[in-house]
Amino acid sequence: MSALKDRIGAEMKEAMRAKDATRLESIRLLRAAIQRREVDDRVELTDDEVVSVLQKMIKQGKDSIEQFSKGGRDDLVAKEAATLAVLETYLPEQIDSAELSALIETALSETGAQGVRDMGKVMAWLKPKVQGRADMGAVSALIKEKLPN
Repeated sequence: MSALKDRIGAEMKEAMRAKDATRLESIRLLRAAIQRREVDDRVELTDDEVVSVLQKMIKQGKDSIEQFSKGGRDDLVAKEAATLAVLETYLPEQIDSAELSALIETALSETGAQGVRDMGKVMAWLKPKVQGRADMGAVSALIKEKLPN
């Protein structure tokens, strides 16, 4: 069993004991998503794969908050934001902007990227180095800024 899954299970028990309903509900959603992926793929997920599930849930949560805001559902925005706050505690330490910029510069020179059409090569080089530690959408936007059209 992965260390992250162990941590999630232990923190679920703590949330039960503390009667922290919001945290408990968020952790249960996460565990359900992990189990669903394990059953679908018929494998036990590694820490990296658990982080991938986590990132997908966070992305969906941010999209939901945006939609709820547009619909004027502040109650649902608050609930989703609370869930996101719990889920984000399980992400690895996020990379700072200076380190990210340096990695992007290295990726551009290593891959010899000439323009936006080489974006895939740059992303493929960067992904294993920043996976789980940075929002890949933001990374993509930063790369586009640095690449000539």
